[in-house]
Amino acid sequence: MKETWKILAGYLLILLLLITYCNSANAQSPCSDKLCVVQFNASWNASNSVEWLEELTDCKTLSISIDENKTTQQQQLDYKIVVVPTIVIFSGGEEVERFQADISFSMKATKVEVQEVIDEILMEDF
Repeated sequence: MKETWKILAGYLLILLLLITYCNSANAQSPCSDKLCVVQFNASWNASNSVEWLEELTDCKTLSISIDENKTTQQQQLDYKIVVVPTIVIFSGGEEVERFQADISFSMKATKVEVQEVIDEILMEDF
């Protein structure tokens, strides 16, 4: 009986390590640049897409449609996207700021507000 518990404990330890590894792998930023702004949206909400995203300066920008395929659907879960569009700013692979749409699925954050956050992040590096 003791051997059974030892084997079961070993399997549980391996399972916990595997879960920890998978969770840390899923939490990686969708872009590897130092400063990156990602817009999560969906094809059914294209009319509310943030048009000024590519006008942001001093950062990489990326748009992800969460309903395109299983990878982007998993990103929706990984980053806890509950409303689209959602803009997430990553610095060094870590999320530092998030802007979410309102109940009408339109983004209320402005280009100026997002750019101010980017500028603050850049200034902290000096």
